[in-house]
Amino acid sequence: MRAVAAPSWQTRAMPWDPLPTGRASAPTPIGAALDRVAKGLGLSSAGALAKLFAGWPEIVGAEIAAHTRPLEVRGDILIVAVDDPAWATQIRSLEPLVVERIEARLDEATIQQLKVRVRPD
Repeated sequence: MRAVAAPSWQTRAMPWDPLPTGRASAPTPIGAALDRVAKGLGLSSAGALAKLFAGWPEIVGAEIAAHTRPLEVRGDILIVAVDDPAWATQIRSLEPLVVERIEARLDEATIQQLKVRVRPD
């Protein structure tokens, strides 16, 4: 039986290089990082996004919230998932009211339009 040699990467030592010297940067607080993401989505802060998603049942009501959920924000558009085409029609008919309630809840005019996607769970 012939012996199989180990691959060269397993037998050679990897050189170790320390991190560059100099001033180490401080870690970015998670809130600041999330705020940058939220600003990229068109919201003023991650807190505004959290208020929107967590407050969805208060914004649309418990019955509608049971069949819908916010998916994402793209600029001034909120993408909403619904579990049935009938609920898509319902949420579209309520769009002006929903946008108004979002604005009141967030104290800013960030969402101007809803886009609805039917996604049965």
